[in-house]
This record gives sequence, structure tokens and C-alpha cells, in this order.
Amino acid sequence: MTASIIRKLLIVTTLLMVAAAPDASTSKDTAPKLPDIRLEPVFGSESFFSPVQILPMPGQEDTFVIVEQRGRLIAKSTDTKSKKKLLLDYRDKVRKKHSEEGLLSVVYSPDQENDPRIYLYYSASKPRRTVLSRMDVKEDGTIDRKSEEVLLEIQQPYGNHNGGTVLFGPDGMLYLSVGDGGSANDPEHHAQNLKDLLGTVIRIDVSGDGSSYTIPPDNPFIDVEGARPEIWAYGLRNIWRMHFDSQTGELWAGDVGQNTWEEVDVVRKGGNYGWRFREGKHDFRPIDDQPTDLIDPVLEYPRNAGQSITGGFVYRGDDIPNLEGAYLFSDYMTGRLWAARVEEGKEPEIRQILKGTPMAISSFGEGLDGELYVCGFTSPYAIEGVIYQIVPRTVK
Repeated sequence: MTASIIRKLLIVTTLLMVAAAPDASTSKDTAPKLPDIRLEPVFGSESFFSPVQILPMPGQEDTFVIVEQRGRLIAKSTDTKSKKKLLLDYRDKVRKKHSEEGLLSVVYSPDQENDPRIYLYYSASKPRRTVLSRMDVKEDGTIDRKSEEVLLEIQQPYGNHNGGTVLFGPDGMLYLSVGDGGSANDPEHHAQNLKDLLGTVIRIDVSGDGSSYTIPPDNPFIDVEGARPEIWAYGLRNIWRMHFDSQTGELWAGDVGQNTWEEVDVVRKGGNYGWRFREGKHDFRPIDDQPTDLIDPVLEYPRNAGQSITGGFVYRGDDIPNLEGAYLFSDYMTGRLWAARVEEGKEPEIRQILKGTPMAISSFGEGLDGELYVCGFTSPYAIEGVIYQIVPRTVK
């Protein structure tokens, strides 16, 4: 490690430690007040098996869908007296032999009234691969597993770094984050190879009736010989959770680090985010003729402050005004909750707003009102988890 990197590591570590302190500013008059928050269980003491995503259930106010990594979708009302409802059990189809495999993400079609379908991204076996598919949603909210239409399959050389998040953008296109294929150091150089989909974010149009998907004509590599036209951005290690800011339309993503740095990216059309030439803003495995237009993360932090970033959401709710416009994220190993403000031309402001949570946070969710939720496991090595809402701390 060079002296320059060591200095930067110490500077950023100090920034994070100072920012976490209540008196982070030298002036009490100018110091921005830290939000006083807590985590409140959403469903009482109700637990779930390996919950990796929470999202609102279309058409049902105060009801959420919880994605269980082993392959189930569960609906649960915030009425603690209500019972869980099994929407889909796909455990016989989902591969879960590695901690990073399983049913990883789902998203409902934006127009459920006219297009009642759900999209799933999951690991599968024989051969080892990840699958993007869609299924019909029945009138009672359950999923018709017999209706599955496979849209895309991606071969996975290793069990880790599958990604990923599937979601719709404000443009109506479907986006999916795909990891670099696993192992360590991207040994097969996938993330810089436009000929395959590993280490990318892809963007496709699933609105047509005739085919599984089409390529949007404004995708950046549609005319590049040999490139996969689905690719929207590349040079990514393993985005675990991404989200479109409901106000700006920006695509925020947490890209998991390997040795030294965790990073947050705003994913842009055609962007090369540098892996494996770089980790964060720093050289990792550079080469002499590497591209010169690599995009820096909007923020990074050292792995001695947190490991295995869980990408979050830009807060747009009303209950915690001091968090308006801040990007909330966590990391799986410590459960610390961070809030970041990023302005062009300024150093990002990163503040720890919750010192270690009751669990290893695996995912964030956003309610219809913009309020945020977190789900995860009781520890990094457990399978049981509870769902919480981020709420103001009230004095009783």
C-alpha cells in the first residue's frame, strides 16, 4: 500500500469517526443537527427467513411483500394481528448453496391494473446461472408460478457476486445489476468485457407483447461491435441494491468492495466504473493502456469502518425532515446506518446516524409515503430476520 493511499485511508477514517460524533462541528451554532432516529419493528415480533428485500404490495395500502432468499414471497400487513400470506414458493427452483445465491430481488410491473406481472431475479442450477423471469399476478395477489417466462439467463462461474437488484426506472425500462461472476479479483476479467453481462447494469424494454424484451434504441453500446446491447453501465464489482431517487431520477448504487474500499455510485449511461483496474478511486489492478474516462464513485469509505455495503435510498419522506435528500445506506457486517449528502464540487458529507443496529442489514425499502424500512438477519451468519421502519425517536 502506497503512502498516498495510507494518508487517504487515515483522512477518510477520521472523517467518518468525526462525522459520527454528536459534536462533529467546531461550532454548535452552525453544526447541522443529526436526526434522532430509532428502528421500530413493523410487524411486531414476526420474523422471516433470510429476508433480502421489502417492497409495497400494489393496490394494498399498508401491506408489504418480503422476499425470502431461499425462494419465497410473503405478504404481510402492518396490522400486527394479521397473518402472513404466501404469495409464491419457488424453493424447488431457486439455488441456495452459497450465501450470495437465492431469490435476490423482485419488482412489480409499474402498471398492475393493465399489466399484472412480477419480475424475479434468482439463482438456478444445472448449469449454475442467474435467471431474470416474469410471472402473472393473480387477482388475490398470489403468483402463478406456472406462468413463468424466462427473459434472460446469465452463466455464473462462481457462487458469489450474483448481484443484484431488478427495478423499473422512471423511463419505464427494466434495470438489473449483475455481479462480476465471483471468486476474488475478477479473475476472468468480466467487468471490463462488453461481450458479456457480468459486472454490469443492464437496461431492457419489457413492454412489448411479441418478445421477451427488446433493446432500447438509446442504449449506449447498441452500435458497438461485439458488445452486449443490453449494457447500460459496466466496470462494477457487485452492486448489492440500487435505487432511483424519486425526485431526481438518479440511479444510486452500493458497490461492494474487496480489500480496502466500499463505494457508492450514481450509475450513468455508458459509464465505466473502473473495476478491476480500481477499487473505489484507487488503483487495484491497473494496466498501462486502461481507459482514461473511468468514473469515480460519488463517495467511498474504508472497510475498517464497514464491510459489504448495502445500498439504500435517498430519503424523500416527511417524518424526518433533517434527512430530506440524504442517501441512507448501511453495511452487512456492522449494521451501522449512514447518511450521506453529495453535492457537485464539494466533499461528500457522511454521517453515522445509528451506531450498529439489531441486525445485519440486507436491504432497504421505501413505502408509498417515502418513509424507509430495513430488513436483514439477526446476525451476519443467521437466517432469521425482522423488518424495521426508520422513525424519529420520540420522548415518552
